[in-house]
Amino acid sequence: VQLQASGGGLVQAGGSLRLSCVDSGRTFSSYAMAWFRQAPGKEREFVTAISWSGGRTYYVDSVKGRFTISRDNAKNTVYLQMKSLKPEDTGVYYCAANKRFTDYDIPGGYDYWGQGTQVTVSS
Repeated sequence: VQLQASGGGLVQAGGSLRLSCVDSGRTFSSYAMAWFRQAPGKEREFVTAISWSGGRTYYVDSVKGRFTISRDNAKNTVYLQMKSLKPEDTGVYYCAANKRFTDYDIPGGYDYWGQGTQVTVSS
């Protein structure tokens, strides 16, 4: 599993961004996927997760109704559509993968990580 995240950038509050995370491996559909974020001086925080087939999704309360996770197993890609962005959404966003889907909301629940993409929301 090799994850490459992209799509970050600078956006005004209320704007939208779509992040992508591509897995260059051949077993993408065997992995549950997640997005975490980390703001300066803060711990890495769970944002959302999706099961292997996409049938189950979970979100942290602060992004419910604004963010949507999805995956395209044919393209080995997981997406994070972010709308109505707020300054508190600012941070480095990381995608993560793991074959298990148990501890989906903690960093320790994932074995593989992408390099991160910066999202900055200005007020």
